[in-house]
Amino acid sequence: MAHLPSQKEEATIVVGPDERIASMNDQAAHLFQIEEQESYIGEKINLLLPGVNVKRMEQGTIHHHIGRSPSPLFVRRNTFPLHGRNYDLLVIFSNQETALIGEEPQKVLNELLDMKFALDESTIVAITDKQGKIKYVNEQFCQISKYSVEELIGQDHNIINSGYHSRSFFKDLWKTIGQGGVWKGEIRNRAKDGTLYWVDTTIVPFLDSDGKPYQYLAIRSEITERKRVEEELKHTLNRIMNVQEEEQRRLSRELHDGIGQNLYSHMITISRLRAETDHPLLDQMTEEATDLIQEVRNISWELHPSVLDDLGLIPAIRSFVNRYSEHYQIDVMFECMLDHRIDHHVEIAIYRIIQEALTNIRKYANVNEASVSIREFDHGIRVMIHDKGKGFDSSTTSRGVGLVSMEERAKSVQGKLDVTSTPEKGTTVILEVPQEMDS
Repeated sequence: MAHLPSQKEEATIVVGPDERIASMNDQAAHLFQIEEQESYIGEKINLLLPGVNVKRMEQGTIHHHIGRSPSPLFVRRNTFPLHGRNYDLLVIFSNQETALIGEEPQKVLNELLDMKFALDESTIVAITDKQGKIKYVNEQFCQISKYSVEELIGQDHNIINSGYHSRSFFKDLWKTIGQGGVWKGEIRNRAKDGTLYWVDTTIVPFLDSDGKPYQYLAIRSEITERKRVEEELKHTLNRIMNVQEEEQRRLSRELHDGIGQNLYSHMITISRLRAETDHPLLDQMTEEATDLIQEVRNISWELHPSVLDDLGLIPAIRSFVNRYSEHYQIDVMFECMLDHRIDHHVEIAIYRIIQEALTNIRKYANVNEASVSIREFDHGIRVMIHDKGKGFDSSTTSRGVGLVSMEERAKSVQGKLDVTSTPEKGTTVILEVPQEMDS
């Protein structure tokens, strides 16, 4: 005689690989009005569910079926391994709402398992507690780090720290995720065998009911090859810029020392002629020679100011600003809080960016004043060029050659360039360069 089933328990039947009944619980016996459960063990499941094909039932999905019961039944199938063979657990409900309550957790579980599988196959995954101690790593993590799971569990990520990034880098990282924010960035790590590798990293905090992180999920993709190519491109670009700068320096000297000196010789000859004779063409020749000498000076200066090599960045900027203001009638306020020479490549990059920014102001801003400031802060140098002119809408204006040139100059010295502009309110260019560049 079957026992009266508890309302909390579900009717279940276990079906073997041959679709024969392996077992059933009391609730199933009660549902199908079976008095002796043992008599059905080994029978085909079709005896209770006529026409059912267990293997074609989708896992975790509710199936409507008419069986040996007074009312329609709702069946959910889940497969599990036992002794190397797959068995099916059929959970049977007489009420559809009850069946759906059971279905949702299973669907969520299946989706979570699918997502975990996809992550494990495609990315490097680690889970840490709130102190940063590793609780879980996947196979991809072990492969790239060369550490075993046993070596990693309980450790923090210092075990793969390459020493490349500053303390402030990781301080900012922990500040972000500690406040519940998602951190994204690129990190260089060191494997157990000393191999260096780069990963594009996203760290997601899991928050408790109080909004405080209790663990962190780190998802990474290896980008070592991409970083290698970027580094090669950066070095190539630097070499091109250095060659270009050297060529401009050579042309500047040739203009100054060659053509410039020849023009001075002509000026002396004209002066001698004027002392011996009075001819109206001599005045015209003097004026034209003077204009040519000034034009050669301007071109030579634009190509490469010698003062930049001889005296450094600040005298070069002051000289450029004075010439710029005099020539274009744009008053430039120059403020400098830097009292020493810096790396020559950085000096050239800063000079060229200021030169390009002021050229853009002259061409497009339609103003009669601008400002340039150079300040030194804890870990670098900050340059700002500002005007209150026409400005532009960055969302609709394409990046011109000048802006691209400034960006490449900034990258060449590991700097960051930020350009903000508002129509009819002006434009601000900010360059930040580290004091010490990475080799």
